[in-house]
Parts: sequence; C-alpha cells; structure tokens
Amino acid sequence: MLKLKVPKMTCGHCASTVTTAIKTVDDDANVEIDLTQQQVTIESNTDAAALSAVLVEAGYPNEPA
Repeated sequence: MLKLKVPKMTCGHCASTVTTAIKTVDDDANVEIDLTQQQVTIESNTDAAALSAVLVEAGYPNEPA
C-alpha cells in the first residue's frame, strides 16, 4: 500500500483526475482519496515511483505521506 500527500488535490475534480491518472498505469488499483488530509492511498502492484510520476505528469506533485 502506498500513501501519498498531494497538496494540490483540493476538490472533487482533483480527486477524479488523480484517480484517473493512477488507473492509466494500473486499471486494477484500489484508490482511496481523503481530500481533508490531501492524501491518496493506493493498493497496486505497480512500482511506487511510476505511480508518483504519473501524478506529477497530471499536474499533482506529491510526496510520501
């Protein structure tokens, strides 16, 4: 399980964009969004660096939570 802090994720549209970005690299990923904590929890077999990178590409810099 990977937890990332995503400071620019502030609304439902952001959460949708983050989820969609993750699903582009792992369609089977389980994605949980917590907007109040600006945190995303991802259950995936995909490399953590690849998941982080796809969020950066989508405009959402992140760091380990």
